[in-house]
Amino acid sequence: MNLVIFSGPPSSGKTSVILKTIEAMQGRGIKAGVVKFDCLYTDDDTIYEKANIPVKKGLSGGLCPDHFFASNIEDVVKWGNDQKLDLLITESAGLCNRCSPYITDIKGVCVIDNLSGINTPKKIGPMLKSADIVVITKGDIVSQAEREVFSGRVCAVNPRAMVMNVNGLSGQGAFELSTLIYDNNIDIKSVQGMKLRFAMPSAMCSYCLGETRIGEDYQLGNTKKMQWEDKNE
Repeated sequence: MNLVIFSGPPSSGKTSVILKTIEAMQGRGIKAGVVKFDCLYTDDDTIYEKANIPVKKGLSGGLCPDHFFASNIEDVVKWGNDQKLDLLITESAGLCNRCSPYITDIKGVCVIDNLSGINTPKKIGPMLKSADIVVITKGDIVSQAEREVFSGRVCAVNPRAMVMNVNGLSGQGAFELSTLIYDNNIDIKSVQGMKLRFAMPSAMCSYCLGETRIGEDYQLGNTKKMQWEDKNE
């Protein structure tokens, strides 16, 4: 079984891209399934079910969805193998734009849209910088010049990634993506012992443990303060 990790900011078009990519694979006899991670709510699982795609969803609740992912990915892979899938795709919540836990030697795909602003690639951390493939969506809404500038900004942040455009509505580019993420020679039985590509953010502070009051008297553990000194002084 192949395993591919999809990440990207909210509403960037991850689900649409995945649907069109799996549709292109089904024509080649590849059985694909999806596990959707989110925080409080998602109905994306019903969209996959309507397309007859095996799907499970995991809601992290008050936990960071990417920490939740790392804690559950081993069971996710077991489920995929039990379903006898050829390809298992995990779709992240992608809320803070900071991490999304790609795994070493497992393909990582970042989906980002042209409407997010030309400076957005600089604001995204390892979710974009450590991806193997960067998929840019909503290119039909902006001009050719805007597409090229945005693509150039993405390449500047992650020069080693393959950057491509996919239309989540028409499916243009989805077949090409499907050929990149599936390798018949790969067979993932377990991710036990594999390593994350980048350490996730850590903060074990009083607010992590349920504190709601504001003020230094209530702040304990791993906290970080802004610097207010005037550089000219």
